[in-house]
Amino acid sequence: MHTEHHDHIEHHDHTEHHDWITTPITEDILRGAHDLERTAHGVLPHRLPARARAQCTDGQLAMAESQPAGVRLVFRTRATALELDTLPTKRDYVGAPPRPEGLYDLLVDGRLAGQASVSGGNTLTIDMAAGTFEHRPGPVGTLRFTELPDGAKDIEIWLPHNETTELVELRTDAPIEPAPDRGRKVWLHHGSSISHGSDAASPTTTWPALAASLGGVELINLGLGGSALLDPFTARALRDTPADLICLKIGINVVNADLMRLRAFGPAVHGFLDTIREGHPRTPMLVVSPILCPIHEDTPGPSAPDFSNISSGRLQFLAMGDPAERASGKLTLGVIREELARIVEQRAAEDPHLYYLDGRELYGEADSAELPLPDQLHPDAATHRLMGERFAKLAFETDGAFGGIGVGIGGMGAFEG
Repeated sequence: MHTEHHDHIEHHDHTEHHDWITTPITEDILRGAHDLERTAHGVLPHRLPARARAQCTDGQLAMAESQPAGVRLVFRTRATALELDTLPTKRDYVGAPPRPEGLYDLLVDGRLAGQASVSGGNTLTIDMAAGTFEHRPGPVGTLRFTELPDGAKDIEIWLPHNETTELVELRTDAPIEPAPDRGRKVWLHHGSSISHGSDAASPTTTWPALAASLGGVELINLGLGGSALLDPFTARALRDTPADLICLKIGINVVNADLMRLRAFGPAVHGFLDTIREGHPRTPMLVVSPILCPIHEDTPGPSAPDFSNISSGRLQFLAMGDPAERASGKLTLGVIREELARIVEQRAAEDPHLYYLDGRELYGEADSAELPLPDQLHPDAATHRLMGERFAKLAFETDGAFGGIGVGIGGMGAFEG
């Protein structure tokens, strides 16, 4: 790999003297992104390819796909110190207390070895009541990890799952090279903000990241907050992404957005699956229905924010539909689970590699009593851990959809083809 070596750089505020080596940030040291956009400062990882982004100008989708859930820098090095300059975009919600800073997780040989945030950055001010966005530019910040263990090691820097992050410059005090292929299977996952990471504690503890770690697989997380809407361009992105395992978590955003009725939903699911199968005809594929969400189990969307307690930091969501509207085809989570189970059963007769999991196996009635969804929609950090552990047991267990592919996790099996 091409590297540029230079002595201590005066324009960076280093606390120690290092002979820094600057390595260009390119696709060969980045995982989990579909492409890298060149920006005025550096590169911006995108989780949807450019052609998909060009087909939808929705602001929520643009924000979600540019937030690097599951995206990480991965390389091998003897370096004992590293710095990463980034330009984060912080979100500020009008009337609400400041959000916590985005966290970066440092893994050394697969184990968490440090966490830090980057100050500065751009600010995106969101007024949910007015539906407006205001963008204010800010300065580049520096992530710094020192006193890393001696010797050659695999380094992973997981970017904040919920904070758009431009990568500006990577510096180390020893050369780096792309990490060798460990032969792990690639798990491609698509879902809503819950899969994106919502209120997980850090990028490696979103439920998909935790499940991937427990299952011994490489994650590509296409969880898109507010945007798991059966969009054809997302299906094509999944179709065209090399993967050994595919998981699709479908339902909650379709209800949140009140996007379609039952008549449209069934054919849209079929079309989504058909498109993915064009590129992955025999890849094990698991369809997961929504986890329990009491406000939408029997009440259609749309979901609307409740601002009554936002000044104390508590934003909650309400279901605005009427249960009687189910008669005219409005969707609820109960209706969606029945339809997804029916579709998978129908297709599995000709597709032996297609499986179904009821999302309530990951988070159900008993869990809701013990760990209620704080804002009525999104699981908290503890629930992400619970879901990640359960998914790993259910999916990667010998009898599961991805059984025998991971590291041989003990536990209960699931799924009948």
